[in-house]
Amino acid sequence: MMGIGFPELMIILVIIMIIFGAGKLPEIGSAFGRSIKNFKSSMKEAEELPEGKGQGENQALKAVAESSESAQGGAPGKEAETPAAHAENKK
Repeated sequence: MMGIGFPELMIILVIIMIIFGAGKLPEIGSAFGRSIKNFKSSMKEAEELPEGKGQGENQALKAVAESSESAQGGAPGKEAETPAAHAENKK
C-alpha cells in the first residue's frame, strides 16, 4: 500500500528547504494557508447557495450554448468555420 509516512514527509520537507531556502518557507506557508482558507470559504459559500439559484444560471448557459451551435450551423462537435473560410464563402 502506498502512503506518505513520517520518514517520507521529512524527506519531502528537506527537499523543499533545499529548493526554496529557510527564508522563503514562512512566505510559502502563509500563502498556502491563505489558499486553503479561501478554498474552504468558497466551498462553504457554494453549499449555502439556494438550490434553485445555480439552476437558473445553468439554464442560461445552456441557452447560450444552443444559440451558438445554431449560429455555427448545427450539431455539437461540428467544427466552426475559420474566419478565412468564412470570407471565402461570402465571395
